[in-house]
Formats: sequence, structure tokens, C-alpha cells
Amino acid sequence: MRRPTDSELRLLSRTERVCFEIADAMNRRPALKAACHAFQGSVGQLWVHYATRHLTHAHGLERFAALNPDRGVFIASNHRSFFDFYVMSSVMMRACPWMRGIFFPVRSNFFYEGASGVFVNMVMSAWAMYPPVMRAPSKRAFNKFTTDTVEAVLQIAGNVVGYHPEGRRGTGPNPYELLPASAGTGAIVYNARPTVVPAFTLGLINNLPKQIVGNFTGAGAPVTIVIGEPLDLSRFYAMPAETETYRLIAEHIREAIVALSVEERALRRAKGLPSLEPDAATA
Repeated sequence: MRRPTDSELRLLSRTERVCFEIADAMNRRPALKAACHAFQGSVGQLWVHYATRHLTHAHGLERFAALNPDRGVFIASNHRSFFDFYVMSSVMMRACPWMRGIFFPVRSNFFYEGASGVFVNMVMSAWAMYPPVMRAPSKRAFNKFTTDTVEAVLQIAGNVVGYHPEGRRGTGPNPYELLPASAGTGAIVYNARPTVVPAFTLGLINNLPKQIVGNFTGAGAPVTIVIGEPLDLSRFYAMPAETETYRLIAEHIREAIVALSVEERALRRAKGLPSLEPDAATA
């Protein structure tokens, strides 16, 4: 994968530049990335597992474990909690020995704006919160590097990229209602041609201490994870490389995620878990 250009790097503040260079080194150098993945596969996923195992209910994991991809895998999931992919990756890593590297493109807020973000990125994900996505309009030109990097890592078998097509976290009252998918998601998939796997998860909250305590006391909400079948997107790849094609791909992926929400509700009913269906009056 390429390095950012000088003009792209100049868009970052001094603090962002320092945070980026640390994360970039850990993800760019094969030996360091391998060490990070080894940490994730042992210490990282293990503590997440023990911190959530009494609450987590996974369905369809065998679909993901059965993959034998010759390219990277693009996991497209809904987005209700900051910790969605932490728990999903923990579940997947225990079942999928073919995984070699994990990347979670993340908005630069927090993770690239100070020492605390660097620490969390190091301890909780072994630097997998990479590459950064810049939110400020004056810095968005840097995101060309981000998309180029995601497309590059998706060329390599064993790499997994976790991505939220909605682009931001859904906070509405109906957890089954997804935001529109960004055309940028479709552009990445069109250019990289990865194995695309939809996923749907609910139940995690954004208060980490409370989430962990709830796991051990039994007071926490059940966490559901549903993994879907790989998507056949071949018909879209025959279309022109243009925004409308990217939009159609993104919408198709979004529809696949929504379809998994039906399986998630069935999983809750089968296991006697609390329903998260909105009341008819508020639906």
C-alpha cells in the first residue's frame, strides 16, 4: 500500500500526524502487523471474549468460517455501538484460522487526536483502528489515501476489513432501521472486488465499564451477531465505473444487512431473548 503524499500529510495537525505515523508503522510493516495479529488472536480476542461471553449469541458463524477466500474479505455491518467490531472480530478469530490481518477504517475523532486514543487503539485492537477517516471538510482530501489503503489490503488473502456502509452510527429509536449507505462503500467494493460478507449485530452499549460489568452480573443486555452468506456482486462489476454503479452496490449491501435483521429477530425469539422491536405506536 502507498504512503500518503506530502500534500495529504500536511492536512493533518501535529497530533494527528504523530498518531497516524504510529498506527501506520504498525499496519504497514509485515512483521509488526503479524505481531499485532498474534496479539489480537491471543490476548486481544481472549479478554473481549471473557468480557462479553455471557451476553453474546452468534448465528451464522459457520458461513464465515467456511470461506476460503483468494482475496480480502469485506465485512459490511450495521452500526449501533462503538464496540461492534471488537466483539465481532473476537468471535470470528476464534473460529477462522485463515484470518491474517484485520483493519477497521475509523473516524479520526479520538483514535487520532491524542494519547488516550493511541492507548485504546493499542490495547483494545492492536492498532486495527486503521486507516483513519478524516471528518473535517478541510482534511477530507486525506481520505483518498484511506480508500486507496483499504482497496490495497483487500487484494491480499487473509485480510479482513470491517466497514459500516452507513458511514456513521445509527442512534434512532428503531435499531432495525439503517441509515442510507454511502456510495463510497460501493466504490471500494467495485475497485477491490473482495469477498463481501454482510453482518448484523445489536445489544452492545457505548459505556465500556458498564458493558463489562453487565456481562458478569447478568444485568447486561443480550448481544446478537448474525453473519450472512457472501454476496454475489458480479452483475454490478459489469457496469461502468461511475457513481450510480457505486450507489447501487452500496444499496444492495445495505439490503443484505437489513435482511439479516430478520434472522436476528428470529434468533432472539428462538433463544427467548428480549425483543428490540419498536412499539407499533413508535415504529
